[in-house]
Amino acid sequence: MKNYIKRGSLNIHSVLDKFLKDEVLPGLDLKLDEFWEKFEDLLKEFHQRNKDLLVKRSLLQDHISSWHRNNDFDLNEYKKFLQEIGYLEEVPDDFTVTTNNTDPEISSIPGPQLVVPIMNARFALNATNARWGSLYDALYGTNVISEDGGASREGPYNEIRGDKVINFSKQFLDDCFPLKEFSYGEIANISIKDQRLLFRTEQNQNTYLEDEKQFKGFNGDVDNPSGILLVNNRLHVEIQIDPNHPVGKSDKANIKDIILESAVSTIQDCEDSVAAVDAEDKVIAYRNWLGLMRGDLSESFKKNGKQITRVLKDDREYKDIEGNTFSLPGRSLLLIRNVGHLMQNPSVILENGDEVYEGILDAMFTICISLYDLKNLNTLSNSKNKSMYIVKPKMHGSEEVAFTCDLFEAIEQIFNLEKNTVKVGIMDEERRTTINLKSCIEKAKERIIFINTGFLDRTGDEIHTSMEAGAMVPKSEMKSQAWINAYEDWNVDIGISCGLNGKAQIGKGMWAMPDEMKEMLMNKIVHPLSGATCAWVPSPTAATLHAMHYHEVDVLTRQDELSSRQLADIDKILTIPLLKEELDKDLIRNEIANSAQGILGYVVRWIDQGIGCSKVPDINNVGLMEDRATCRISSQHISNWLYHGICSEEEIIDIFKEMALIVDEQNKDDPNYQKMGSNFSGFAFQASLDLALKGANQPSGYTEPLLHKWRLESKKSTP
Repeated sequence: MKNYIKRGSLNIHSVLDKFLKDEVLPGLDLKLDEFWEKFEDLLKEFHQRNKDLLVKRSLLQDHISSWHRNNDFDLNEYKKFLQEIGYLEEVPDDFTVTTNNTDPEISSIPGPQLVVPIMNARFALNATNARWGSLYDALYGTNVISEDGGASREGPYNEIRGDKVINFSKQFLDDCFPLKEFSYGEIANISIKDQRLLFRTEQNQNTYLEDEKQFKGFNGDVDNPSGILLVNNRLHVEIQIDPNHPVGKSDKANIKDIILESAVSTIQDCEDSVAAVDAEDKVIAYRNWLGLMRGDLSESFKKNGKQITRVLKDDREYKDIEGNTFSLPGRSLLLIRNVGHLMQNPSVILENGDEVYEGILDAMFTICISLYDLKNLNTLSNSKNKSMYIVKPKMHGSEEVAFTCDLFEAIEQIFNLEKNTVKVGIMDEERRTTINLKSCIEKAKERIIFINTGFLDRTGDEIHTSMEAGAMVPKSEMKSQAWINAYEDWNVDIGISCGLNGKAQIGKGMWAMPDEMKEMLMNKIVHPLSGATCAWVPSPTAATLHAMHYHEVDVLTRQDELSSRQLADIDKILTIPLLKEELDKDLIRNEIANSAQGILGYVVRWIDQGIGCSKVPDINNVGLMEDRATCRISSQHISNWLYHGICSEEEIIDIFKEMALIVDEQNKDDPNYQKMGSNFSGFAFQASLDLALKGANQPSGYTEPLLHKWRLESKKSTP
């Protein structure tokens, strides 16, 4: 086979083999032949088992589709049927998870979480370095601060806007680190006296922190500190003081900035936010993970005409009140999201001609690369407690979770790691996992570190699973349906009941509008209030702003409060969001146009440029973060309406052509953009149409098979 090397019975793409031989293994006590021999043995044990699980998915879906075709919906009969076919599993007896050796960022520090495409080294570094962020910068550069009264963001530093930022920030300090008397706006000097933090007003009036235990450390001298470290709800804040700084010298207390501990953890993503379809793509992802695990990842680029090299940040050093030095992590704790069980990849070809299951490949390579961190072979560490964290998406039910745990254990044995060194995050974004969440957690109770909810993938699966049941409500009405609210509560309730509080993260989904930070600050507090210890944000700036919510809400205490509430109603979760009224033609067209525009705007970059996640302007030119999950819900919704005659194929094609012209116009300033509207026959346009017109027949409604097919075609056609 061209470009492949024979290793045992396996055909390994030369790019992957060379990367392993030249870059991964030289720093480890591992031999190339031994690695591939062990991987071959692993595939003998897990390849067919993976295939069988996918066959079971398909059979269960066939049973459900047949039931809907032959029965009017009755909830009790439906539940009975789901139990009979094994889709709704028996609920296990109560238990408590026993995961150990986790880092505090996982177990006990609630805070924002970033998800970043690992194939982009610059983004990967940005996210990892987002553990600390400037509150002043986050406020100044976003719409959280109004531009009224001459407080414009444009141009050089605007003192009017700066004053608004400072006032906002000091109010935050008043709320979360209150003084016994006075407010931070009245303070003219901060020092340390008799091992206490002393605040003095212009009138030489003294005051102290209301809770003096919030003072954790400082930098500089006790009489003239350059930094004051505070802590609240396990998150740190540093007040930076510099009378010579342009901002500091104009501030009454010489405060130049307030730095918030922000992105406590980051998921480096090999899945929904990347476009990885072959060995060359997988090597890019694995190489960046290697750089992160060794601590030497760097990226050079030009910004504002200057050459910049970005590297990983060091830990932060402080002195405690007795003058002893200590450090805090300077970087986000990194998790890595492997791909799910469905997709295969041509990086490795088996003897029978099958492509390797990509999830097995991801597990082998990402765990191997993590040995640099687990064995202290790096310059900057990730896990202080020497655990490795893999988030596993798109698992359906407890059998698939058990498969993942067995796979991880087998790889631990290959690399002589203690059992449960590799931890697992279960993404609760498939219907079969949701209703069997307790069983799923039970299968991973020794290594689970994360569960979450996600509206987009979960709704895509909701639509696909019940495709035969009838037409669904408009996508714009989906979040108000009974099932989604019950699902969000159910995830937290089950997680708490299984003892995840204090041991694992319970997460919530992405804020999709990166430019609408004022709205995020107003609304995203619902996530910590819901009992979620982490929630996804689209940028380091958003992480700094969202961190304020975790100062306002003590999530671990909130989880204790929620532990006594009644378990969310599974009957509501199983209530299908079916359309119950006839829709206006204009509403139908607008819904399809909105979905079509989002699909096209995302897919054109995926297919033509290999960009798996980007800010895509919607039909109203509001920038939205799009990845395969957003694409899945939009394509499944159109497919559902097509299947049930709400719209016709001709109408869909006409709308897609109309939206393609709009997307072309929105991307006119991108020099790498290829117009779809020239002849509507390019790979990107065809892929977008396929997603909408063929979505009902895609496995679980996933977009990957079609996207991978068309991306490979696009790559073949590129010289």
